[in-house]
Amino acid sequence: MNRSAYYLGFAAMALFGATEISRAQTTSFAGRPISLVVGYGPGGGYDQYSRTLSRYFGTHLPGNPNVIVQYMPGASTLVAVRHLDTNAPTDGTVVVMFDPGLITSSIVTPETTKIKLTDYHWIGTLARDQRVCYASVASGVKTLADLQARNSFNMGATSKGADAYVNGAILRKVFNAHIQQIEGYPTSNDERMAVDRGELDGNCAAWASIPQDWLVDHKVNILVRFSRSRPSDMPADVPFVTDLATSPEQKQLLDILNAPGELARPFIVSKKVPDETVATLRTAIQATLTDPGFIADMKKQSLPIDPVSGEDAEKMLTQFDDVPRALVEKMKDVLE
Repeated sequence: MNRSAYYLGFAAMALFGATEISRAQTTSFAGRPISLVVGYGPGGGYDQYSRTLSRYFGTHLPGNPNVIVQYMPGASTLVAVRHLDTNAPTDGTVVVMFDPGLITSSIVTPETTKIKLTDYHWIGTLARDQRVCYASVASGVKTLADLQARNSFNMGATSKGADAYVNGAILRKVFNAHIQQIEGYPTSNDERMAVDRGELDGNCAAWASIPQDWLVDHKVNILVRFSRSRPSDMPADVPFVTDLATSPEQKQLLDILNAPGELARPFIVSKKVPDETVATLRTAIQATLTDPGFIADMKKQSLPIDPVSGEDAEKMLTQFDDVPRALVEKMKDVLE
């Protein structure tokens, strides 16, 4: 399989050119290591992205600090996000990568989540998610219609706030598939191993995180995708979930549930971090995205690069302001 179409590389420079940050004032990180905190454990896609970024990010920061990846799993990365406003220093040396499914959770269950993602500085995102749900060939399920006809089908998730859970819940509650969503897997890698063992019949995941040998050897059938754009190496007959909506109301519901995928692989810092430091971090991540070594490393691992700048990410978040109460209730019903 060839995923070269994903790697925007130097095209990212054009994207960020529209949001150029002044380099007149910068913050030096000399002698101050950067902690890149991942809200999941090691071994999954979030770990891969963060570890790859860590190898290049420091060289584009004033003072060339070491960048150390740390893990803080819990509540679908909510624990890591809350860390920014509890124990973390607010000098820009702690950057968190979290699951954008928290955007949905913060709208649907604000009393539980107790965060607003607009209350943080966004440094940028690395890749808009191309998410799919799939079935193992061993399950006998080839299409969404096959899935709907099954009496039971096991899928995995870390917890309710995760993207994988949201995707599976859409199939379960909107399209009436008899899915059992089994929570508690530490990472997406653990979920993949469970599919390999036959413990799970299939799962939902980012397209880039599906092992290439599964695709080459036809070990899985892709049932549905959750982004309008389709990667060039994805089968052309995989339906876009919103195109399956049977009413304008259902389409509106699917649009809002899928929207956080546009802000995947995001990095944020505390709102208390000085603006000058935020600008320095944003400039560094932009430079990293055009670093030939970083691009080659990502391509070698088949990790897509499709970034959104920190400024643009914060603008995109405004679409989640003042979601109508009736729509929130529908979202809540899906995610229960």
